[in-house]
Amino acid sequence: MAASLAGLIGLSVAAWGSAASAQADEAARSAMASVSTTASASLTSASGASSQQVTASKYASPSKQASSSRQTGKLKAAQKRDLKATIQELVDAGYPGALAAKTDKDGNAVGATAGKGNLATGEAPPLDGEVRIASNTKTFVAVLIMKMVEEGKVKLDEPIETYLPGIVKGQGVDGKKITVRQLLQHTSGLPEFGDGQLDYFAIRNDYVSPRDVLDGVLSRPAQFAPGAKFQYNNANYVVLGLLAERVAKRPIAEQIETKIVKPLGLKHTYMPGPGEKTIRGKHPHGYHTRDGKPGKLEDITEADPSWEGAAGSMVSTPSELNKFMQSVFDGSLLSQASIAEMKKSIPAPEMGGEYGLGLIAHKSSCGVVWGHSGNNPGYHSLSAVGPDGTAATIVTTAEPAVNAKEAETMTAGKDARSVSALDKTLCGK
Repeated sequence: MAASLAGLIGLSVAAWGSAASAQADEAARSAMASVSTTASASLTSASGASSQQVTASKYASPSKQASSSRQTGKLKAAQKRDLKATIQELVDAGYPGALAAKTDKDGNAVGATAGKGNLATGEAPPLDGEVRIASNTKTFVAVLIMKMVEEGKVKLDEPIETYLPGIVKGQGVDGKKITVRQLLQHTSGLPEFGDGQLDYFAIRNDYVSPRDVLDGVLSRPAQFAPGAKFQYNNANYVVLGLLAERVAKRPIAEQIETKIVKPLGLKHTYMPGPGEKTIRGKHPHGYHTRDGKPGKLEDITEADPSWEGAAGSMVSTPSELNKFMQSVFDGSLLSQASIAEMKKSIPAPEMGGEYGLGLIAHKSSCGVVWGHSGNNPGYHSLSAVGPDGTAATIVTTAEPAVNAKEAETMTAGKDARSVSALDKTLCGK
């Protein structure tokens, strides 16, 4: 993540294309509503035939069973080869390593890795390894807030002052005029988050509380009047994290675990606890440069992500992020009314698309897709669900800003390679 979209996620999101038309958006909404609720297969379990195929095979002859199994195996092998070839292009373009997963609407997944997961040892990235997902965290937080809306504990158009009295105030900042919806949609006008000025290597061992982060934000002046325009800002989700904890009277990490992670059966998705610097499971190492520009890459895997908080501190894997993103739309986490609210998007020119409530809509080669992306020191991730319910996640182990070849591409105004890789994976083109 970085202070502006040019340094946070916008360099990739801005390449997602122009804002989606209303007609295409409506088509995407209808398609998303039909996503199957059975999106649950892991990369391991997805390697076999689907449950329907298994049931049908009971009544098939041995030869037909063998033929069906061979065909399924060939299809999976071909999909994996294509996926690996796609992310190998990212490694060839200068990223240390890359991971990816593609999950169809029935939950069948394939995954691949490329490059090195550890530059010191040369070992490959672990298949479906845990990575820091940065701003993809915002979609988890948005879903949590929407569940509170469904429970009648929070109202989208209620001022934040109602839930955090006396806290959100400062130079041009008035919590009585900023609504929950404006926080979710980045139209609050809160002061700039300021992470572009951080020395990530200097603070990698520091813990900072969400309230201290907010106090730092509120020491600066508001950027604009609430509702005046869209401006992506991590400060919005820091406030939403505090709201969730005040309303539920429980840590936000625990709420995400009990209301989202466990119901979906996710095993490697979590928000780190206070002071937690190490990624818990098998993971590729993440790399960054001292000045945030192309140069010598250094390992920054171990770091306290508390400065990001509810705006971007979570960890997940490509396949689990796919499953979560599909579940945002298929009704397994939220009501259709809540999903419709989240998909009420507004133009977000700086992101090359539209922004809903914790969701980004952008136009791909196969139609409007919904998802999010994230950048923080060491990891860059893109995740989206296509019109047919297929989900894809692409991860690189360094940000585009520190990759010389990628930086040159984005400076020239062309599509970022990682965005093209996501489009190719989702759309098969």
